[in-house]
Amino acid sequence: MNRLQDYPVDVDVGDLFRHAVGDVAAKWIAVSNGLCALSEEGGIPIQEQVGRQIQDLGMAFRIAGDAEERNWPLNPMPLIIGSGEWREVEQGLVQRANLLEQVAADIYGAQQLVEEGALPAAVVTGSRYFARNMIGLQPRGDHYLHVYAVDLARGPLGQWRVLADRLRLANGIGYALENRLAFSRSTGSLLSDINARRLAGFFGELREGIARDCQRENPRIALLTPGRFNQSYPEQAHLARYLGFPLVEGRDLTVSDDRLYVRTIAGPKRIDAVWRWIDTNALDPLTFDSRSAIGVPDLFDAWARGGLEMANWPGVEVLESPVFSAFLPRLCKRLLGEEPLLPNIATWWCGQPAEANTVIKRLDELVVTSAFGQPVEALSGADPAPGSALRAKEKAALLEAMQRRPMDYCGQEIVHLSTTPALVGEDFVPRAFTLRAFVARGADGEWKVMPGGFARLSSSGEMLTSLMGEGDLSADVCVVDDMPGVYQAATPLGGVPAIRRGGGILASQAADNLYWFGRYCERTEMTLRIVRSVLGSSIEVDGSSGRDPEVRQILVNILYLWGAISDETEKLPTRQICRAALTEAELAGGVTRLLDNIRSVGLSLRDRFAPDFWRLASRRLPPLESYRPDAVLKQTHDLIERFSAMAGLIAEDMIRSPALGFLDMGRRIERALSVCRVTRQLCRSEAQSDALSVLLDLCDSQITYRSRYIAGAMRDPVLDLVLLDPDNPRSLVFQLNALNRQIAELPALTEDQLPELPLREARAVVAPFMSLTIDALDNDLLQDTEARLLSLSEAISARYFLQYEKSEAPARDNLLA
Repeated sequence: MNRLQDYPVDVDVGDLFRHAVGDVAAKWIAVSNGLCALSEEGGIPIQEQVGRQIQDLGMAFRIAGDAEERNWPLNPMPLIIGSGEWREVEQGLVQRANLLEQVAADIYGAQQLVEEGALPAAVVTGSRYFARNMIGLQPRGDHYLHVYAVDLARGPLGQWRVLADRLRLANGIGYALENRLAFSRSTGSLLSDINARRLAGFFGELREGIARDCQRENPRIALLTPGRFNQSYPEQAHLARYLGFPLVEGRDLTVSDDRLYVRTIAGPKRIDAVWRWIDTNALDPLTFDSRSAIGVPDLFDAWARGGLEMANWPGVEVLESPVFSAFLPRLCKRLLGEEPLLPNIATWWCGQPAEANTVIKRLDELVVTSAFGQPVEALSGADPAPGSALRAKEKAALLEAMQRRPMDYCGQEIVHLSTTPALVGEDFVPRAFTLRAFVARGADGEWKVMPGGFARLSSSGEMLTSLMGEGDLSADVCVVDDMPGVYQAATPLGGVPAIRRGGGILASQAADNLYWFGRYCERTEMTLRIVRSVLGSSIEVDGSSGRDPEVRQILVNILYLWGAISDETEKLPTRQICRAALTEAELAGGVTRLLDNIRSVGLSLRDRFAPDFWRLASRRLPPLESYRPDAVLKQTHDLIERFSAMAGLIAEDMIRSPALGFLDMGRRIERALSVCRVTRQLCRSEAQSDALSVLLDLCDSQITYRSRYIAGAMRDPVLDLVLLDPDNPRSLVFQLNALNRQIAELPALTEDQLPELPLREARAVVAPFMSLTIDALDNDLLQDTEARLLSLSEAISARYFLQYEKSEAPARDNLLA
């Protein structure tokens, strides 16, 4: 791996390094040398070391159109900015945040800028984000903005400019944090060696700034997400976990008496503030877009009447429109009495005749973009188009469209981006970059600038969109001081918090997901154990010692009844049946389908799972290397071991809280159902010894049985162990007792101390077994227990989970109840 100082002067490795002087240049070289040393010491490239940290942190993202997440593309070489240069950027960001605050206050307040002609009305009303219903409404804390993100470009000669303001969503703020975590874990003391400023204090200020405007002691602040299919959901989950905010979706929330509440297993809990990651138009379907499925009905009333603080205030995203860049320099002089410290790119709005003529005359020198950030005629979507790149026919179509609706278009100067060294393979190469900086109100209500940010390195040299694209990289942004700074502990909180215990509030939707996560895991593991038992005879050397054909057929029939294989597959040879059960992705009981369900439900729980656990839970079924039975059996063993590891992590890592209780309840109900079902099926076999031995295998009780009994598998001892033994963690009674304990510990809605329906149902399930002996056990009792367990599952769902319209029950016993 080459070092930066080894490159000749005439070899371009990035403007940012080549133009660095003094101490900053020395720090570029120090980082380069440090990365080389780490590669040599570790014996593997530094990119791979950073990649491992990315996987450990669960850093991921989606490119628009992707069904699956991708690992976050973090480049090991950070973007280094000296403290002197950053001071100027910081001052400009604070000035711009103050300007945008005042403009937003005027648009939704006095509207003097429009009345006096300083801002054309069409510039405001032309945006789809202009929220007329917000006119006259004022935030309780008098702050329209709490968190502000801005895209900056640095010219080759060092001039910083604003490319775009981002008030709707602060995308990238979580990735800036994750980039720093991954880089610092990969490089040891390298950051402190170059005196890089820490980010922890900024996130503490952000949290306390929102809390300050709630005007309530120990307010509850929630992060409102569109859901797990959103492109930046992993970022939102990580932020919520780091800041200690409940991660909620619209369906988790309800409004009552102009207050917002989150539905929890203990009843509604008040939310004092919401950090929204949803467009204003989608927040309340009764006030804004009635088609919104991710908003909260009556949410408007909660903030309009002072019962809820919103960060940012709904409607402020109107200022994101590119057209505002044409007016903000003049508004800065008018409202603040100052020249802009950070100029934005020169912009001409075609809604004004003189400016439109300028754009038309200089079309080959400018970029034409949508004035309001939405698709317009003759442009590809809302993406800007360089006039010089248009063919004659395209140019004519654009000019014609601009004649019809000039107000929809803006002309902007072409920005030449500075480059920064990026480590690609063994070499440092120049990559054009933009920097997304972040500003937040602190505990004192004043603006605080993150000492760093999120850098996006382009693979093409162009930055036509704000989203990560194919081949783009990200980089940590390090603001470095000449001398070591004051140490800041790595905590997101602004002070010493009051001591608390427990796992925080548990939203009903999260409890639902945890419950089904547990059920899917247990169903998958039992299906794998059945596949393993079927294969147990297919690779025996001595055919006479193989599985009895009748028992094997019972196991295959169970796979069919559970929806792991189709009726056509049931007729195939054993090895093909087992392979099909593992790879089945369409039927509800196939292992691949169940693993997909586990991953799908788990995505909504990322803020609750440790990275080690999530890495195990999110793995997909690897492709089978061979069709041979031993290859199928090996994969089955590997998957069973994975679920054993997950169970160990659950037992050792999760706080004893209702969250763990619901996950475990799902596992216990599913395990109890499985034990009842396989016992009923196998006890019908005439090959009792082999059937009972399989039952012990499925219930993971072979070793315990052999330690107790010298004789082979016999009916009464086996059934007592797998059904009635209260000390066997795989037995039916053990599951029923565990369910009773867990449900009894859940919070009640009333104070009359009477048991609620789920607890009554749980006691009814276990009651017949309290004094039961093995000679009184029969098939009818097991069948009745199954029905009671299904009734218990319904009672848990009705009491603790959000209720939706149910579809018709499917044919066959192929779905989890």
